[in-house]
Order: sequence, then C-alpha cells, then structure tokens
Amino acid sequence: MSQPLVGIIMGSDSDLPVMQDAADILKTLGIAFELTVVSAHRTPLRMVEYASRAAERGLRVIIAGAGGAAHLPGMVASVTPLPVIGVPVKSSNSIDGWDSILSILQMPNGIPVATVALNASKNAGILAASIIGSADKEVLQKVAAYKNNLEKEVLQKVEKLKKSGWQNDFD
Repeated sequence: MSQPLVGIIMGSDSDLPVMQDAADILKTLGIAFELTVVSAHRTPLRMVEYASRAAERGLRVIIAGAGGAAHLPGMVASVTPLPVIGVPVKSSNSIDGWDSILSILQMPNGIPVATVALNASKNAGILAASIIGSADKEVLQKVAAYKNNLEKEVLQKVEKLKKSGWQNDFD
C-alpha cells in the first residue's frame, strides 16, 4: 500500500460499522488511507500525538468519527493544520445522534470542522477525495467519474420506472 493520504479515526471500535463506508469509498477511488481508534476522552495523549504529527507523516485530510459527546473531530482540528471532516455517529449512548451532530457542527470560530450527516462516512470519504483532488488531477478525475456514474444510475432508475408504467410530466 502506498503512503496514506487520509487518516480515518474513530473514538471506539464500535464506530467501525459506520466508518467502514469511508474506507470503502477511498478504496474504490484508489486513495491510500490508514484507520485506527483514537479516543479524545480515553486516550487524549494518543489523540494529540496522532493529530499533531499527521501532516509531517504525509496525511492530507483526517476523517474523525465519534458518537455521544463527539469531541474527537474538534479536538483533532485544534492541533492539526490539516482539514478535518467530522462524522457524527449515532452510538448506544447517543440522544438520537443530535448530541454528536451538534458537538461536531458547533465549533468555535477559528477551529473549523467540515461536518457530514449522521453516520455518513461515505460522504466524508468523497469529501476527502475531493480535497485531495483539488491538487491532484488523477484523483479529481476519479471523483468526477464517480459522480458521473451516480447520474447514470439515477437515469437508469428513471427508465425502469417508465418501463413499469409510472408516468410523469417531466420527461
């Protein structure tokens, strides 16, 4: 595997079923990544070490998923110059995910965290690829091809609906 460009971190291994989608889309797009557990509350020194050294280790983006109080993305953003994408995770101790969403979304000015929807790590992976693609033409082309494929899939579904007898005035 080549040099990881994206770090995928999560507060607990119980977040892996959600964060797996970020890993999967990065694999699909051919972007090297690393994945590990880094807890803001249980391993704060590990978190600071990971985030503060991420850029010098060659990472370009960090995707941080966390549930409950969800401090991981914001705390990581506070000690790295890299873009951080937060993934709110609806965990077993979560209040319908709102606590995670607001913990990640409501960052103070000066410490931005890009925030995706609840459990939407696939979108975090696509956003990370887009960020890398802004300076890497090959990655940008892969992201464009991925999005073009989404359009084709939707248009195929439109045709399927038409063939099954559904009418609309748009087409």
